Amino acid sequence: IVGLTDNELVQIRLIDKKERFYNNLLMLKDNIDIDEELKNKVKNFLDLLNDLEQKQEYFKLDELIWYIYEKTGYLNFVSLMTDGIIKVANLKMLFEKAKSYEEGSFKGLYNFICFIDRVKKTGSDMGAPKLIGENENVIRIMSIHKSKGLEFPIVFLGGTSKWFNTQDLNEKILLHQDMGFGPKYINYERKIEYSTLAKEAIKVKARQELLSEEMRLLYVALTRAREKIIITGTRKNYQEERQKKLDLLSINAMNNKIKHTILTKAKSYLDWLEYVFLNNENTSKYISIFVHKIDEVNLKDEETKDNSLGKILEKIPDKKIDEILNWVYPNIENTKTESKASVSMIAHKQEIKYQVEEIMPEFLKDDSTKLSGSEIGTVIHLVLQNLDYKKEYDLEKIDELLEELQEKKIINTIQKEAIKKEKILNYTKSNIFKNLRNAKKVYREKPFYINIPAKEIYENNVEEKILVQGIIDLFYIDENDNIVLIDYKTDYVPENDESYLIEKYNKQLELYKRAIKEAIGKNVNQTYIYSLYLDKEIVV
Repeated sequence: IVGLTDNELVQIRLIDKKERFYNNLLMLKDNIDIDEELKNKVKNFLDLLNDLEQKQEYFKLDELIWYIYEKTGYLNFVSLMTDGIIKVANLKMLFEKAKSYEEGSFKGLYNFICFIDRVKKTGSDMGAPKLIGENENVIRIMSIHKSKGLEFPIVFLGGTSKWFNTQDLNEKILLHQDMGFGPKYINYERKIEYSTLAKEAIKVKARQELLSEEMRLLYVALTRAREKIIITGTRKNYQEERQKKLDLLSINAMNNKIKHTILTKAKSYLDWLEYVFLNNENTSKYISIFVHKIDEVNLKDEETKDNSLGKILEKIPDKKIDEILNWVYPNIENTKTESKASVSMIAHKQEIKYQVEEIMPEFLKDDSTKLSGSEIGTVIHLVLQNLDYKKEYDLEKIDELLEELQEKKIINTIQKEAIKKEKILNYTKSNIFKNLRNAKKVYREKPFYINIPAKEIYENNVEEKILVQGIIDLFYIDENDNIVLIDYKTDYVPENDESYLIEKYNKQLELYKRAIKEAIGKNVNQTYIYSLYLDKEIVV
């Protein structure tokens, strides 16, 4: 953090071996035998320490920790080390622990350090940070309860033949929140015990509630998959069980519905699923059942594995194997096309010859206070969005507007200084701005979503539609009910050639016009690009 080398630390220690190290640091400032570079490093450290001592007086604990991370750049430094992701996650977890600690009765830096010391002494573990996010491309193993509210492309539901846990119903005393107390009756003289009516009633009720909860859980499990669910379970005598279920269903037939009495006899999820499959012949359209005998999947040793695999392969003709291995998805083009795209992304893909500004991480930039071209463009859009088109502007009023935006924390000091006020002023003197005063209706920064056939955007034959989203800078309805579309551009224009902007953004403007027509039901009559680089409006 401070940048002191081992040798420099030794130098500081040798100033006075018996003195506290901190006092050596203070003495170093007046020591003429120490070089200036080391003095500067120590001065920077003492300034930092003084700053942190002042901040901890009024900063919350978590705010102080994050301030240290930012002030020292320690988080960025750690991220570049071996296992940097884990180290950064640990530092963030420390921040979260401090935040939750502050919510308790003990507060302050001293108490928190004592708490951490106690954790270290007792050997307690505060847990590992979570490194995998919700959208990571991994296989997740979880209980049905944990999966509530989540969705996955493919889901495996295993162990469905496991019996429902009815162990609690065999207890000597049963309790129910509504029905009360259900004990067994014990006859001490005859040395026998037997169930009471109260207990049997509670047992029936509790079993109904248990099955209802299990059915809700099964519903949750079956609705987690977007594309496919694979369900597994085991049966000792599958054919016999199947026949018993068919006999039960034929006796209790009732218009393709399964009687409640049959469902209550089920002992597992697999029972319920089999009843549904067998009860309605239409289910075979959506569900495929595969039965594997034990000798096909018994892989206790290598010999058995080889024999089982060989038996399975012998049953599959060579032609079928070739067909499986050489199968090609018929709609392969659909897999190469995004289902959702932004206007700016489409514009970039349509015209790749235009240079795209490289986005560099903060720590590689020469000057972290300097905004990139795209960042300046975003800030200028924010200012233009907040202009009052009914006002007459001069440089002083534009200054006032920027001050107001800074006070509202819409822009910061660096962004404010990066804005060329003359460019904003020139826009307020343009015909576009003057026409806005007489417009019947003005729409600024309007987001939109439209469905467009993929083949209209990409060079393919995909008929499926994709969702395109974007934000229209400005359009208005003039006095003659004409719709006028305006798009602000801050790009550098080579050789002041207006056609450069028209050619580059033509596709983007076409999408804007299409979105306006779908929203309002009328065509755009006039389209302009306002170039802040050229200080002029360009008719498209």
